[in-house]
Amino acid sequence: MAAPTVTTAHFVNGAFVDGTGERIDVVNPATEEVIASVPAGTAAEADAAVRAAASAFEAWAATPLAERVAAVRRINDGLRARADELAATITAEVGTPIVFSTKVQVVNPVGITDGVLAEIEAGALDPVEFGNSTVVREPIGVVAAITPWNFPLQQMVAKVMPALAAGCTVVLKPSEVAPLTAGLLASIINDAGLPAGVFNLVHGTGPVVGEALAAHPLVDMVSFTGSTRAGRRVAAVGAETIKRVALELGGKSAAVVLDDADLVRAVKITVANCFMNNGQACSALTRLLVPADRHDEAVAAAAAAAAKYVPGDPASESTRIGPAVSAAQRDRVVEYIRKGVEEGATLAAGGPDPVESRGYYVRPTVFGNVKPDMAIAQEEIFGPVLVVLPYTDDEDAIRIANGTRYGLAAGVFGADADRAYAVANRLRAGQVDVNGAAFNTKAPFGGFKQSGNGREFGRYGLEEFTELKSIQR
Repeated sequence: MAAPTVTTAHFVNGAFVDGTGERIDVVNPATEEVIASVPAGTAAEADAAVRAAASAFEAWAATPLAERVAAVRRINDGLRARADELAATITAEVGTPIVFSTKVQVVNPVGITDGVLAEIEAGALDPVEFGNSTVVREPIGVVAAITPWNFPLQQMVAKVMPALAAGCTVVLKPSEVAPLTAGLLASIINDAGLPAGVFNLVHGTGPVVGEALAAHPLVDMVSFTGSTRAGRRVAAVGAETIKRVALELGGKSAAVVLDDADLVRAVKITVANCFMNNGQACSALTRLLVPADRHDEAVAAAAAAAAKYVPGDPASESTRIGPAVSAAQRDRVVEYIRKGVEEGATLAAGGPDPVESRGYYVRPTVFGNVKPDMAIAQEEIFGPVLVVLPYTDDEDAIRIANGTRYGLAAGVFGADADRAYAVANRLRAGQVDVNGAAFNTKAPFGGFKQSGNGREFGRYGLEEFTELKSIQR
């Protein structure tokens, strides 16, 4: 795949700006080739972007809502118009199979924006009367959006679009591992004609640019998606200035297969979910909980399903699973696979052996006979690794499912819909799918426990970027 042609500069106060310091290489994880570089932003460059956003805030907040909505709609039209370019760029810098990039990585962000705009048109930001009080929603102010590499466009759009529509101004810091999609988004936003300073982009690392944004006294809110470890730091730094901090963090999501479920179907759906985006999804169903007397059958079915995920060139439309995003991420996943073997889990598919090709590939892996206290059952691996755990009854399944520090997503499979729904209600997770229900870009997305706080998408995601004011008369 040829290197994507995208803007690799900062975007500050309405202009693209070359960085003043070193640069960060962007590597295609399938070829291990450097395909571009972006500036390693500095604290001073982050400060300039925040000050531009702060200067632009008052006028943007006062812009009629209909005009802000029209501007966001122009950006969304730009996403649609450049969908192929966006998909190719995501595949080149993340390693996502091109079919998934096209049908999910680009389609979902467009749907998220459509959902936000539909909520606004339905009155989500309208004043509400309570007796002698009028309750209004006002934009919170300057928003620092810090986003990850695994779903780059989706996570940027889920923050930037509702923030802009609500009347906030934004400074975006994308992941330095996969920043090229952010350059495309900046170009699309620039073409949409927003006033200078309303949207800004600063490339760089979390410890430098992310830290500067989280600590900045002129930033009113930080919306962060990433690891739980990094989220703790963002929350701690943000607390110094009492700014709002919304966190979408890690997950160790369970798929609970009840004893009346179609086991083979449930296993196939869970494997597909676990391995989506090369296993690099915070909400992936990475723990498969099955009745103890059907454990071996479930493991065999999972291994058979995993065999159909052959690592390959993500630019090929026939590829179902591509590489890890980086050498460091590949090594992290492989180390967890080795740890699973050491802990005594049964290796049913895959394993730690390297894939004999160029690129940061990992063998899709399935473990059986996994105990709930094993590291591979407790810690987020962020790779194509599924662990199968046996349970004795529904109560035991719920206990195991809820028995991690995470609570982002879950799944329940069962023939009796009422029973499956009842189990879903008892799982401590922000989203629970019953019998493989489709992902909904308009429903609130976010986690319980150490999977974070706050919500994204739709009305609830929009409200995160507002303050409530009561006016009495």
